[in-house]
Amino acid sequence: MKIGYFADGPWSHKSLEKIIEDPRYEIVFIVPRFENQDPILKLFAKKLNVDFLVLKNVNSIKSLKILESYNADLFVSMSFNQIIKKNLINSVPKGFINCHAGKLPFYRGRNVLNWVLINGEKDFGITVHYIDEGIDTGDIILQKTIQIEDCDNYGTLLEKAYVNCAELLVKSLNLIINNNVKVIKQNDIHPQGSYCRGRKEGDEILDWKNNCTIIHNFVRALTIPGPCARTFLNNTEIMLYDSEELETISEDYSDPGTVLEVKKNKLIIKTATYDLLITKYSIIGDKYLKIKKGDILS
Repeated sequence: MKIGYFADGPWSHKSLEKIIEDPRYEIVFIVPRFENQDPILKLFAKKLNVDFLVLKNVNSIKSLKILESYNADLFVSMSFNQIIKKNLINSVPKGFINCHAGKLPFYRGRNVLNWVLINGEKDFGITVHYIDEGIDTGDIILQKTIQIEDCDNYGTLLEKAYVNCAELLVKSLNLIINNNVKVIKQNDIHPQGSYCRGRKEGDEILDWKNNCTIIHNFVRALTIPGPCARTFLNNTEIMLYDSEELETISEDYSDPGTVLEVKKNKLIIKTATYDLLITKYSIIGDKYLKIKKGDILS
């Protein structure tokens, strides 16, 4: 089966490694994101001796003619960022599929792994689905649910998603090549589903007036390789990498955000409920700033 690969980032690297292990599958070209042409995918293209097609608009008439010339059977999207339109979807006999790190029809859209942690979910989904003209609305081929552990954060969920996306994609290819796909309509699961908006600059600033659990989930949702949760002391920015919920409730009557204790580069901060332990942080800009008991973060 000839496959055209539209892709970017670690998601696509893991999946491509597994696809090329199977001699039944032939990658006939790789299309990277236009504005960020993945150098590792370019090396893959060189290794596989296939064209690395940099296309500003994959839906244009010119691009469509180029892509059709490869006579692919199936197109695969893995972290590709252009919206795919009808003519391109219909240009290959076995369709255009995508792997999405969300439990469709819920958690459609952007930055899903951040949102599941922010929302305090206990699991997240991986879904391989056909692309249609909507956003993450196509028929489901396969779906898998993965548990979120208390120790998980954005980085660990990404690693889980990379591996599971690759495995589920290959299982889906096996169903397609054997004409054994039994799709699930997303409307049969839920008539509306839900969408996540993309995170934007400024969303990383936390609010100490929230309860301890909400703040803790926020910190672990945005940690590396994300932008990290941010707070301020005297207009100096502080990045928060890791936190732990404590079972103590301060009797201090000061405002949420008050530093209750500073010990061995760790901070105990008052929230609206339980106290929060910040186990790792860094001060941005003012290297002489020292955080001390009684300071109020905002």
